Amino acid sequence: MRNRIYAALAGMTCLLTAVGAHADQPVHWQMGMQEAATPIMHEIRWFEQYTLWFIVPVTLFVLALLIVVVLKFRASANPVPSKTSHNTAIEVVWTLAPVLILLFLAFPSFNLLNAQLTQPENPDVTLKATATQWLWSYEYTAAEGAEPVSFDSYMLKDQDRAAAGKEDKARYPRLLAVDNEMVVPVGKTVRLLVTAAPTDVIHSFAMPAFGVKIDAVPGRLNETWFKAEKEGLYYGQCSELCGKDHAFMPIAIRVVSEQQYNTWLAAAGSDLNGANRALMASVDGAPRTVDVAANETN
Repeated sequence: MRNRIYAALAGMTCLLTAVGAHADQPVHWQMGMQEAATPIMHEIRWFEQYTLWFIVPVTLFVLALLIVVVLKFRASANPVPSKTSHNTAIEVVWTLAPVLILLFLAFPSFNLLNAQLTQPENPDVTLKATATQWLWSYEYTAAEGAEPVSFDSYMLKDQDRAAAGKEDKARYPRLLAVDNEMVVPVGKTVRLLVTAAPTDVIHSFAMPAFGVKIDAVPGRLNETWFKAEKEGLYYGQCSELCGKDHAFMPIAIRVVSEQQYNTWLAAAGSDLNGANRALMASVDGAPRTVDVAANETN
């Protein structure tokens, strides 16, 4: 009976809130970083552009010096080599200039690191990601009296796409799409605890659009956070070489409205598959998925 009620609520939410959703993923011939979806990623993108104002001039200056040295001081042009051994002005310049450049880079980088590593005092959502060769498992902190929500997330195989309702490879790309995405609400602070199974190896949880990358170490609980600014489906991957199937360990995070998240969370504890299908109907605008979700609970 409870499953039917949750499915009905999820179905009503889907019909009322069905909209198109953004999906961020790597693209062919991509030269820069992915579009920012969190405040931290905005700062990372700004810092990347900021450092280019130092890197490009220094690179061009060194290239110019190499060309001048090659042309002006080659053996054929200078049969008698210079015996100069000391120049105070040059030594002062090439000592102070790098120090000043490093200072201009250090202060904003320290501010960025502080923003990344300072954990929020009162996060809206706390969940745990556990890495295992070769999948991710997610556990949500259950509210009092609510069903606990935990599940495994495997890479979606081609033969399973139709059954999962994820045949659109533009939205659910090969080698990145998963059977069960992590679901979080938009505009809310998410505290993420990351670890690896006790007898496993080191992995790394990386979500480029969020500016998140943190190691998953067996026996150690690392902590990070993010606050997604817009709804959509975002893709990342394990970024630590962890064995033969390292390339087949993607991460998918679905960011939805708070209402959609609450409806999904209420249903996922007892019927994860039905909750996921109802949520997909909500964000993809596929009414037939709602029917499938409702029928599965009968």
